[in-house]
Amino acid sequence: MQPSYLGSKMQKIKEILVVEGKDDTKRIAQAVNADTFETNGSALSSSDIEKLKILQVKRGLIVFTDPDFNGERIRKMISAAIPGVKHAFIKRKEGVPTVAGGSLGVEHASPAVIKESLASVYTQSDGNFPSELALTDLRSAGLTNGANSRYRRERLGEILGIGYGNGKQMLKRLNLFQITKEQFQSGIDQLNQEENNE
Repeated sequence: MQPSYLGSKMQKIKEILVVEGKDDTKRIAQAVNADTFETNGSALSSSDIEKLKILQVKRGLIVFTDPDFNGERIRKMISAAIPGVKHAFIKRKEGVPTVAGGSLGVEHASPAVIKESLASVYTQSDGNFPSELALTDLRSAGLTNGANSRYRRERLGEILGIGYGNGKQMLKRLNLFQITKEQFQSGIDQLNQEENNE
């Protein structure tokens, strides 16, 4: 899937990007031409949710929040309330502030990282698709109950472009984003190769 807006010319993105603040909007404007809806923090009101529902129907939504607790909280709230939203993710290391005391976020990602993240947009499943992966798949891949399971989940989330979650959240996310067993295994193979090369 290679969206048309990733060519050399900055083209308009149809969907509304849901971001946390004005600094995210400014940074995104350096990478792509897109309209944003700023949540202004991690507390979405019922009025905000209703507005987002309307925008989802009219233009579609891409949730593009920070790779931290508050960003994940917003992502979960929107996902629970609005079926079929799309998700874009940056890796934690791509959102690290350059000044001390700054917070992790989209506003620190480079334009190239933002474009790449939007090239890997996932559409959330409405739950009517069969789940391909089970908790046993995560256990056998060393993603739960191991000394470095947290790192492995975080890195797999980066490889697959679906973000981080604990064991149960990772399983839910893998199935929500319809990651196939083949895609999962390919990600695990890459992760194992990286660990073997260290």
